[in-house]
Amino acid sequence: MKKIFFIALIMTLLFTTADAQNRTVEKSFYGVQIGFLGLDFYNEARLTDKIALRSEISFYSYIWGGDMYSETGFAIFPLLAIQPKFYYNINKLAEKNRNTKNNSANYFGLKVRFAPDLFVISNDENVHIYNQVHFIPTYGIRRNFGNKFNYEFNIGLGYGTTIGYTYNSKSAILDLGFKIGYDF
Repeated sequence: MKKIFFIALIMTLLFTTADAQNRTVEKSFYGVQIGFLGLDFYNEARLTDKIALRSEISFYSYIWGGDMYSETGFAIFPLLAIQPKFYYNINKLAEKNRNTKNNSANYFGLKVRFAPDLFVISNDENVHIYNQVHFIPTYGIRRNFGNKFNYEFNIGLGYGTTIGYTYNSKSAILDLGFKIGYDF
């Protein structure tokens, strides 16, 4: 009986020590995510034990149509974004033996996006976008399934403005997303 207890104690210590390595955000990883209106290529790099910096290149799309337009149209354009993320519950999830691989936890972030007027892919040749910058505080949930797959939900309300024009328009920006992705 003492021998079984001793082996169980050793195994518990080994697994607890191995689990402690996953109580912080990952050092760095790359991935791709697709959502309803966009495709993201991203990297998340650790800044501290609970803070990661996400940098991404995205392709967003607009779709329009209906009685007010002569035809249904679409436009796809690039976005560059950087977002520090504070994963506030990664320790709690690790203590409950939940999967925290690739920063699978809830977070608060500040997304800074830049939409440059570089190019637009559209079925209408008169479509272009203005240079824009957005500052959006966000709340998100990121979870993994399988070995390399993830899903992420985020919501945020922030401020956006066009830049570099005589008259710059300013407005509130709603950021609502659900994406499914793959981590490399």
